[in-house]
Formats: sequence, C-alpha cells, structure tokens
Amino acid sequence: MKQYRPHLFVMIALAIVLAGGWHSSLRNVLADQRFSWQSRQVSGDIVVVAIDASSIERIGVWPWPRLFHAELIRQLQKADVQDIALDVDFSTPSDTSSDRNFAEALQGAGGSVVLPSFQQPRTDRTTLHVNRPLPQFAEHSWPALVNVEVGPDGLVRRYPFGEKLDGKFVPSMASVISGQYGEKRAPFLIDYSIRTAGIPKVSFVDVLRGDPATLQKLRGKKVIVGGTALELGDRFSVPNGVILSGPVLQTLAAESLLQNRALQWTSHVVTATGLVLLALLMLLSWRRLSARKRVAMLGATAVALETGAFALQAAFPLIVDTSLFHIAIIVYIAATALDEIDIRDLLGRVAESRFQRVAMSLGDGLICTDSRYMITVWNPGATAIFGYKPEEMIGRPFDEICARDEALPTSSFSIESAAHLAAGSVVEFDGRRSNGEVFPVEASFSGWQGADGFQFGAILRDISVRKREAERIKYLAEHDTLTGLINRNTLHAQLDAKISADEASGGKVALLVIGIDGFQQINDMLGHTCGDLVLRAISQRLAAATPPTGLVARLSGDEFAIAVPTSDIGENLSRFAEQIGDSFDAPLLAGNRHLRVKVSIGAAVCPGDGRKADELLSNAHLALSRAKATNRGGYVLFEDSIRRELEKRLTLEAELALAAERDEFELFYQPQLRLADGRLMGAEALIRWRHPERGLVSPAEFMPIVNTSPISERIADWVLQTACAKGAAWERAGHKLRIGVNLSPSQLESGGLAISVAQALASTGLSPTSLELEVTEDILLHDEQEALNTFLEIQELGVRLVFDDFGTGFASLSYLKKFPLDGLKIDRSFVLGLLTNPDDAAIVSSTIGLSKQLGLSVIAEGIEDRDTADFLVRMGCEEGQGYCFGKPMPAHDFEAKFLTAPAAAEVA
Repeated sequence: MKQYRPHLFVMIALAIVLAGGWHSSLRNVLADQRFSWQSRQVSGDIVVVAIDASSIERIGVWPWPRLFHAELIRQLQKADVQDIALDVDFSTPSDTSSDRNFAEALQGAGGSVVLPSFQQPRTDRTTLHVNRPLPQFAEHSWPALVNVEVGPDGLVRRYPFGEKLDGKFVPSMASVISGQYGEKRAPFLIDYSIRTAGIPKVSFVDVLRGDPATLQKLRGKKVIVGGTALELGDRFSVPNGVILSGPVLQTLAAESLLQNRALQWTSHVVTATGLVLLALLMLLSWRRLSARKRVAMLGATAVALETGAFALQAAFPLIVDTSLFHIAIIVYIAATALDEIDIRDLLGRVAESRFQRVAMSLGDGLICTDSRYMITVWNPGATAIFGYKPEEMIGRPFDEICARDEALPTSSFSIESAAHLAAGSVVEFDGRRSNGEVFPVEASFSGWQGADGFQFGAILRDISVRKREAERIKYLAEHDTLTGLINRNTLHAQLDAKISADEASGGKVALLVIGIDGFQQINDMLGHTCGDLVLRAISQRLAAATPPTGLVARLSGDEFAIAVPTSDIGENLSRFAEQIGDSFDAPLLAGNRHLRVKVSIGAAVCPGDGRKADELLSNAHLALSRAKATNRGGYVLFEDSIRRELEKRLTLEAELALAAERDEFELFYQPQLRLADGRLMGAEALIRWRHPERGLVSPAEFMPIVNTSPISERIADWVLQTACAKGAAWERAGHKLRIGVNLSPSQLESGGLAISVAQALASTGLSPTSLELEVTEDILLHDEQEALNTFLEIQELGVRLVFDDFGTGFASLSYLKKFPLDGLKIDRSFVLGLLTNPDDAAIVSSTIGLSKQLGLSVIAEGIEDRDTADFLVRMGCEEGQGYCFGKPMPAHDFEAKFLTAPAAAEVA
C-alpha cells in the first residue's frame, strides 16, 4: 500500500483542484504567456474608423446627429470599401431629418452596411433587453451581434459566432466581417498573439471631410466604425494587462477568423490520456529511480510539455490545456519530498522546539512537572513572578511555591486535585515569593502523555495588581469619590437590605434626605474648589451626627442622605432631624475659610412611608422639596398629602397642556375708566379656563402652575396675540382703547419678548400706543439687567409698561428708579380698606403723590363702590377698575356693555 500512497495523493489533489475549478486560472495564465511569446501581424484587410477625441473636439457636439454617420457612409462608398460595420447604437430615434438622411445613406449603400444589435440587462436586473436598429435602418442593413463575454477574472477571451435573439440567429460582427459564421459553431478564443498595434486606423473626421489620403487607405478594405475615445467608455480588459476599445476588439476577433486562428481548447480526453501516461511513468520509476532523478525527470517533462504546447499553439488554432499536468507534476515533487522525510520524527522535533520557544517567550509563568509533580520546566515568566531562578526550582516539588499558612483562606489548595481538572480550568491559590511575600496567583492546569510518562503543565499569572484594581473599581462604583461616602446605588442596595432585616424583626428604618441651602451661591462666589471643601466638611459633620448603625450617602451635587433604624434615634425622628439641622449652627471649616451653611431636610419612615428603598427615597425627596419651598432651613416629615398635592399638580399640568391644544382658554376683559368723568379708557385682558367638566376655572387655581410649567410661554404668547387681535378689531370699529396684558416670567426669561411684541403688533395691526404691558415684581427678580434691556426695546416700539400690584413687594420703590416705567397700578389690598383704614389711605395717597412726582400714570384696582371712587378722585387718582364699573367679562359682553352708543352713554 505504501508504494501507491504518492499516486493516491496526486489523484486526491487533482480531484480537489477540479472540484474547486482552481486549475482554470493557471490554464489562462499559461495560454496568455504563450500569446506574449508569439507575434503575428495583422492582415491589413480591416481598417478601424475611430471616433477619437480629436473627432469629437472638431465636430464640437456629442452625441452626433446621424447626418454625420450618413455622410460617413457616403464618403466610404466613394472610397470603394467592401463592407462597413458600425459599432454605434442606432436603436433609438433621433431628430426626424437626421434619421431620414441616415436611412437614405443606408439605402444608397446597397446593403453593404452592418449595424449592431446587443443585449443589456433591464432595470430589474432579472431579464435582458435586446437593442436592435430602428426598422427603417434595419431594412437596408445587415444585423450583427456586438456583445462579448467577460470572464470571471474580468478579461475577454472568448468570442461567439453569433446568438439567437428572440428565436432568430444573429451572427456576431467579427464573423459577418470575415464571412465565417454558422449557427452551430461554438465560441472561439481570440488569438491575442496578433499585435493590435498593426491594425490600420483612420480618424472619423478625416473620412468625413473626404481627405484624399485617408480615403486611399480605405480603398478595397473592410471597415469597422466605433468609439476609441476614453471618454466614451467602450473599453475591455484583455490578457497580459492590455485594454482595448470596442471596435479594436471586434477587429481583433475578425482577424483571428481571417487568419484561421479561431482557437479552441484541446479536449478533456487529451488531458486525461496525458495524466494517465504521467501516472504510469511515475508508477514504473518510483522505486527504480532515486528521488533526485525523479524530480529531474518531472522538471524535464514539464519543460517538454510546455514547449510542445507552445509549438502546437503557434502552428494550429489549438490551445493545449497543460494546467493539470503542471499541478500533477508539482504534487508529485511534493510527494517525493515527503516520502524522503521521517514525518513523525520531524513533527516531534518541530513541536519540541516550538514548545521551548513559546515557553521561554511567554510573559506569564509556565511550570511543567512530571507525574510526581516535580518541576521539569521553569520559564523566565515564572522567575519574574516568584523570584526563583530555574536552577533553584528544577527538580523541586511544585508545592514549594504554594503558601501553606493555615490562617489563609486558600490554604486548602492541592496540586493533586487542581492538576486533574479539565484542561483550561482556572483556579486561584496563594503563592509565596522567594522573599516570603504571599500573593494571589491564577493558574490554568493541563496534562498530557509525554515521552517520559504523564506530565502536567501550569500557566500562572500574578493577579495581585488585578485584585487591587478590582477592589478599587468596586470602591469607586460604590462610593462618592469626593466625600468617600457611599453613593446612591450603594445606598439603594444597603437600604433595601436594612429594610428587610428590620422588617423581619419588627423595626422601622428612617431615611433623611438633606439638601444644602444656597450651595450654588457658594460655587458661584467662591469657586468649585471651595465648594468641594464644603461638601467634604458637610459629609464629615453628617457622619459624626449619625449613629454607627446608620448609613450616610451622597446622592447628588448638594444632596445627602442618612438611613438609620428608628430604634437607634429613640423613635423620635423629629428630634433627630432637629439635631442634624442644629449640627450646622457652628461654622464649617473649608480650607482657611469658616462658612455657615443651612440645610433643609425631608424625612420618611419605613414601612409607613414606603416598603422599598426607591419608594422611601422618592417620598423623602418630596418632603425635602416641601421643606425648601415652605420651611427653608428646617425639616418636613413626609405625609400622604404632599404626594397628593404633587399628583394634583401633575394632573393639572397635563390638563393644562391638553387645554392649550383644545383651545379651552378664553380672554375676559375688565373695563378701566377715567374716574373724573367715567370715560372708558381701556380694558385689562384676563385669562380664563373654560373646563369641559368643571366649567369656568379661576386663574388663581391654574396660573401659578402655568407660570412654572413648560407651557407657560406658549400660553402667554397666545394671550398677547389674542388681546392684540381683539384690540385691533375694536380700533378698526372706531373704539381706540388701551389693552392691558399681564406678562409672565417665562416671556422675560426667553429673551425674545420684544420680538414677540413686535410680531404681535405687526400681525394684528394694533397701534403700539394701544398696548399696555403689566409687569410684577417676581418677573424682575431673575435678571434685572436683562429686564432693563428688554423694557427699553419695548418702549422703542411705543408700547406702555405699567408696574402691577404696586406696594405688595419688597423693593417696589427701587424698581421705580431702575426701570423705564410709564405707570403703576395700586394693589387692590390697599384700595379695599381705603375708607376704613387710615394706613391704607396714607399709603394710597403717598403712592399717588409719588407717581405724579415721577411723571407716572396711576390706576387703582379693586374699586368696589362709588364712594371709594370719589375718594380716589379727591386724592388725585386718574383711573380705576373694579367691580364698581364691571367684572371681567367675555369679549362679546364687554362690547355690548361698553362699546355700543347707548351703553357708552350710560357708563359715562
């Protein structure tokens, strides 16, 4: 069987090559090389009329009108050419006169013109579309196929005699030109030993202008007309790195036919016979000849085979497929080499050498032992880890590198048990360095049958750094890096555990969320570095005030939390919250500064206020929000009413957003009259909500929420636009009234209030002097400079600015000085007690006098009766509004009461 092994090896290799089709590439390479070694001249019977770059440039347009092709045919007829083949698409109509001219030229040629047909994929890429010359052209010409076959390697080698198009055989252009075609003839291989440089070429434009020398070259020749210019893209890759234009390729195929060089591959029978003869030759000589002689004989056979194939291809239109012969020869040479080598011994030496190289180059420690666990291999990585040199450890037991301290948790490690684990299993044990240091080691053990018996190997790695890094990462994941306190996630996990433990024992857990009041001001004024020092000092003070069983955590930038069993604070959560707050009475030391800070506290208790950490945290946060809003610097214990209020607010916010979408808001108008004669001066626009279920909702119920919700600016812009539109409508009806509109904080914060006012005036047509914007102190608290700039822009438009609710704020007088106001409105709280309260009367009288000194107009709100109105007149108040003159009312009621002639007279 051994003597047939090389021949079986060759047969298997050839079968694999044939199955994969890998010999085709070698076959093409060999054939292409033979073409490059030969050189055949062209017959000169075929001339290419080139549509070249100079022709396109000189004619000046592209695509060319067909009258140029018609003139070309007539010039070629003058030159007495034999056949004319146009490699140009004539399948689509052009202008009528050009098409008629071309058809007449074809008819005049008397059927000597060949026009192309070709197939191309449709847009769906699944079927082919046949492009044929138009019927008026086909009637006076011969059809010819110009498609060529591009091989898998992207090169054109084969050329057809023709194909059936729609059931009818159409010969190829080269076969028509050469006069050799037949429906049953198989495609041939183009002979690329014919040198394309010798193909005669003339320029299209030279023929077109009837150049005598050019026409003389064409006399009695066959002509192929086609594009050779690079920009036309009619290019094909052919063997030996050559790129040919379409007409040149057609010419080369026609030359192959004219010179009887329509090449064909030799049959498979020839290849099979040759392989059989080669196998018989090697079978007879395998044991009779030495390996060197067999290799020489195979080399000589390859040279002789290729020389004969070259000679046969040069003499006859045949190409011998020698690829499989060469592959078989190469495999026989390889089989000869393998037959002379002791594979098992070689592989053993290679494996041993490779193992030594790998073992010595490993960065990890590698230790091998014999079956008694005595060390046989110790690489440099093991020296780096343990500190022992190889000569110190070879022959010593593996256990000498293991720590055997009974106090260590991993002292139960055993090499006997670890070595028999599944290959690749990883274990950890404590190792001992040469200096006595104990450290964690990660080891992967394996075992194998070696030449000297069963052996074990271990790859070891010092994981002390990784362990420390893992502990550090775990610490960073669980703690706040600035203060060292546990973070929110850790608090959540430990709080759940504490709740579960105390719930089992019947105890309670209290959670306090502490917020630092005004911490942003510390950052802004003293910088973030000082702010970080303050946070550290706060964390230390909270930790000192918390029982040992409690948890102290930092939740976010300026929020902390304390979780503690109520049994450890005497079951008195209020007292504990007070103690936490009192602990901040003493100043904090932040660097070299002593700072006083106050905290607000929200507290919740489990299980009453929640049985889960997230629920407890949520409720404590709600209590903190209440403390910051109502009891800054104090504490609030969570109650269900706090959550109900929040849910009510959220529900109301959602309803308000829906109301804005459904246009449920409406403007009411309250009249403003001149007190001296009762003349109507203006109206204040006041928003109302007509709820589909609750009816008319007072603005006192929803405006505080609107002013702090995302829809605030949207609703405020709607109020401004609607009020201006109504005021403009009244103006157009002949009633010039002043329209008062209340501004919201969101309009000023957006920075675009002046633009919004200008757009509202422009879109509605309201006179700027008819618009009066009312501002309150809460609007001015945010950014005084920004408010001042905005008010100046508004006044430039001609719009009035009035200070609303004057006298109820903390800094009203300073605002009269700072801001460019046109008037003020005395708050109703002073007007209602004007007749009975001397203090209110004094305040109103002073305000009226002050306004006159400052040149401001005054209007009093909340006038309920005529006596109050008369008293205000005596004080010098100019205008007023209140129920005495009319409640806020819908626009149509306001118009009916105040803007009709009888109603206006009655009011006056």
